[in-house]
Amino acid sequence: MIITKTPFRVSFCGGGSDLPEFYLKYGGCVLSTSINKYMYISIHPYFNSHETVLKYSKTEIVDDIGKIEHTIFNCVLNEMKVDGVEITSTADIPAGAGLGSSSAFTVGLLHTLSCYKGKYHSKANLAEKACDIEINKLGNPIGKQDQYAAALGGLNYISFNRDGSVSYEPVMAGAETIKNLQRNLMMFYLGSTRSANDILSEQKKNMGNDSKARSLLKMCGLAHEMKRSLESNDLSTFGAILHESWLLKQSLASGITSNEINEIYEKALKAGATGGKLLGAGGGGFLMFYCEPEKQERLRIALGLKPLSFSFDREGTTVIYIGDKYWD
Repeated sequence: MIITKTPFRVSFCGGGSDLPEFYLKYGGCVLSTSINKYMYISIHPYFNSHETVLKYSKTEIVDDIGKIEHTIFNCVLNEMKVDGVEITSTADIPAGAGLGSSSAFTVGLLHTLSCYKGKYHSKANLAEKACDIEINKLGNPIGKQDQYAAALGGLNYISFNRDGSVSYEPVMAGAETIKNLQRNLMMFYLGSTRSANDILSEQKKNMGNDSKARSLLKMCGLAHEMKRSLESNDLSTFGAILHESWLLKQSLASGITSNEINEIYEKALKAGATGGKLLGAGGGGFLMFYCEPEKQERLRIALGLKPLSFSFDREGTTVIYIGDKYWD
């Protein structure tokens, strides 16, 4: 048996600029971190080698991998020509919560199958392959940030270049700054999950609108400003940058926010948060706020929601167990 774990991510600023409709014209960037909430994928040979068993939110047993209903499983297993196995995926956070679960699953599955076949791929190569699967082969209307965040791990500034390439660099902030940043962030689950595809499809179409493009260009500038402040070990403007970026993001497509989300956000600001954002494409999932520790209990009481305990992940996708290799 082989087991991998692949982290979910929190995107701070620049989300949406990783869509090809934008970065191929302007170039894009995001500042994000992986967190210690994971997608776990295990694989081992199935007792009946003529069948393949997949366990996720449902169980599939097929005698032909071409019959697999789960689109990512189908695409990856057929491309890598793997069958006669049992694969199980479990996650710390439900899908559709805005933490990049789909891409964490794709990266983790590619990593697991590569190990199973005895082949090595760098983390950047796994991210690139995951992008190709999700965007090119399956035609999902998503960008590239989630795949790289899940594969690489850590707090990174990721650039999406006009030639289609992706470059990345770790944010060189001091240990105390990172510690304080983690301490000052709070995440609250809104109790709903959603597919981001409709919102992202609209956002992709809107990239031909000059005002929408200008908003994203401003968000990219804010991502760079946020990186610079962290590397200067200055958190004084972090919440304000989050707030400004969230206001800009709402203009990119309908459905990103709602009256209910806006009411919660306003309550948070009145309770002491200096800024925040809805994670993911929008519509539901987790709300994240930047709030000094002495005001966090007041914020929690005002929202009436339980915060998610989390910390930053540094490793990215990793193998956590390798059993006896008895499938020669």
